[in-house]
Formats: sequence, C-alpha cells, structure tokens
Amino acid sequence: MNMVQRSDVGRVRTVNEDLSWVQALDSGVTLAIVADGMGGHQAGDTASRLAVETVSQQLMSIGSGLSAEELGNALAAAILRANRVIYELASQDRKYHNMGTTIVAVLLDGLKGMIGHIGDSRVYKINEDVIEQLTEDHSLVNELVKKGQISSEEAQHHPMKNVVTRALGTDPHVSVELIPVELAQHDTLMLCSDGLSNRVTEDEMKHTVNTVQNSLAARADQLLQLALQAGGEDNITVVLLEQTSRINNNAVRGWAE
Repeated sequence: MNMVQRSDVGRVRTVNEDLSWVQALDSGVTLAIVADGMGGHQAGDTASRLAVETVSQQLMSIGSGLSAEELGNALAAAILRANRVIYELASQDRKYHNMGTTIVAVLLDGLKGMIGHIGDSRVYKINEDVIEQLTEDHSLVNELVKKGQISSEEAQHHPMKNVVTRALGTDPHVSVELIPVELAQHDTLMLCSDGLSNRVTEDEMKHTVNTVQNSLAARADQLLQLALQAGGEDNITVVLLEQTSRINNNAVRGWAE
C-alpha cells in the first residue's frame, strides 16, 4: 500500500483546522484519518487534533486477520472514545465550548477494510474506469437533496452548504456510520476534507489520481493546487492510499496539518 498525505491552510483562513494521519501499523493494517475541525481558532484545531490523536492511539495495537465486523467494532469504539474526549474538554473549558470536528477514518487489512465516518469529510474509491463516493455527507444540504427539496446542482451553491448534521465532540452521544470497503489492484482510496471536495470536481479528481506517470505525492499536490486555484476559501486536506505493486518512494507515516 502506497500512502501520501497533504494539507494546506488555503487562501483565506489563517489557521489550518484540518488534520490528517496515515500509517502502516505494526500489524500490517493501514490506518488513515482526516478530521476537519470547527469552532474557530484554538477550538477547531484542538478538536481535530484530539480526534486524530485518540483514534490513532487506540488503534495502534490492533491485530491483523480481523473480520470486517471486528475492524468496524474497533474503529467505532475508537471514534466514540474521541467523541467523549472532545466533548468533556468542551464542557469543562469555556474557550472550547461547542467545538467539534468531522472525522473519516479507514482501517485496511490487505484489500479489505472498514470506513468510520461522521460529518462531511469524504472517502472516494478511484480507478481508471470510475470514481465512487463511498461516504454520504452528514449535512443539511444532503438531507434536503434526499428529501427532494433541492437538486444536486442547487446543493453545490446552497448558502447552508457547510452545515453538518452530525459531528464529533458536539454532543455526548453520536452515531458512527460504518462502511465496508474492498479494493482491487490499482484502486486508490482518497480521503479528503470539504475544502477539496467543494472545489474539485469528480472528473478532476479521477483524472488527477489516474495520472500514474506522476508520483503519488505529485498527484496529491496537484489536487491541492486545483482546490487553491478554484478559490481555496477553506482548509484543504487529502490522503491517497494506492493499492498497487508499483514501488512509491514517497510513502509516508504519521501526521500532516
């Protein structure tokens, strides 16, 4: 598994409240996380940091050879623990009041794994033929689209586009959406914050990720540039996980912010 992560503050914000993390664990299981904090300076970046720290630390010792159900249970437990950590700090310290974060995390054991998801950060599966959004946004505009009150085209420019209906840390209890994922050779998983998905079209994502003559790092850099060129009003974060036999010297471990 080749891995790369990139994050940029964007052209408008002064603080990057996004945080990503990707690593092949000692067991061989791959863990990738993107969190997009909310609540303003200090609060938003604190929430995303606590989410990533808590989830990664709890899953660091996870074993290999687990079933999809076991991977899902472990991932959900780690995310729910992060929810408690963030909520308790927000309840105890006024400057963190109402802070929260989205989270999308992937546990992969070989070609199979599980996605854990809260909010509107996304996971896509991309290959030469298709791009497929695997997560469904927990957002107000997505609820309006599902109810037929607005079209998908109207949702792209809706004034309430950034309002999420589910977040990590804002309430004592939250529901984690779990989504099984299975990869084929040469599939790529892309995790991203809405700073990327709101500004880069699926066609642009697919074309960029499939430009295999470029390194995985160069493709991630190009995705950031596309979001910046389209306005870059928000923080922008992307993680690419490429299932391939090709060697990538740009594989990374750890944090990006």
